[in-house]
Amino acid sequence: MNHEPSRPLIESVKPNYKAGYVALIGRPNVGKSTLMNAFLGQKLCIVTAKPQTTRHRVLGILSGENHQIIFLDTPGLLIPRYKLQETMVKAAHGAVEEADVLLFMIEPEPKISEANRAILSDLQKTKKPILLVINKIDTIDKQKLLPIIDDYAHIFKLTSIIPISALKSDGLDELKNLIIENLSVGLPFYPDDMVTDYPERFFVAEIIREKIFQKYGEEIPYSTTVTIEEFKERDAGKDYIRAAIYVERDSQKGIIIGKGGSALKRVGQIAREEIELFLGRAVYLELFVKVKEKWRQREGVLRELGYK
Repeated sequence: MNHEPSRPLIESVKPNYKAGYVALIGRPNVGKSTLMNAFLGQKLCIVTAKPQTTRHRVLGILSGENHQIIFLDTPGLLIPRYKLQETMVKAAHGAVEEADVLLFMIEPEPKISEANRAILSDLQKTKKPILLVINKIDTIDKQKLLPIIDDYAHIFKLTSIIPISALKSDGLDELKNLIIENLSVGLPFYPDDMVTDYPERFFVAEIIREKIFQKYGEEIPYSTTVTIEEFKERDAGKDYIRAAIYVERDSQKGIIIGKGGSALKRVGQIAREEIELFLGRAVYLELFVKVKEKWRQREGVLRELGYK
């Protein structure tokens, strides 16, 4: 899914009002989605313990009295091994191009990895403000942070370096102020009460996919994608949602369904509960499992399944 940046809604500039796009960039599983959810105060992006959970660029809008920050959560940067991963990396690079400020997230590792070194070198070429965010500081001794900060500060030209814990909401106020400081004075792009411009059915599919990541072993989640085939809102009674879970092989279909359909029923139950919480209304959810051989490798099929 690839949305063009929105244009400002109104013509008169509010005094000292700042607005702009902020790309969340980093390697897989550094906490980008957790950070965006923490800023928005609600779960917009799916989050699991497994890397490469995020596959699309997801837009989240944080509006305040004197600012509007439009976050672009992105898939983790990696060396692609198949077509799906190529589209994920492309989505991340697209967000870098759209953004006014780049927020590069890392884990508090004692040495700068070659991957982070390469990514930061490329980001510096954009000439955009780069905020280096050291996430997960709740997992290490605080005394170990200073050498990490010093290493990055001596090698790269960074606008700011800030340690945080997205999970514990530690350091987020300071990070938010730094983001606003580096945005330009301008107009809001979206209404103040808007949190995203993505449709409900996108997030419903993502919730189902999250439950698959949480409930199945290593191979199955990465071979799986979800599409919403039908989404009927009803004035009376429950909304009706029909979703298709695609896998690459018949053997995977059997694992998803489970003995007597028990595994699929369990996924449907926990997904429905979260979908109802997200939508704020009751739903009837039907899940079906289908096979599309090697769908992660086929460009035309990827477009058909919503990956661009």
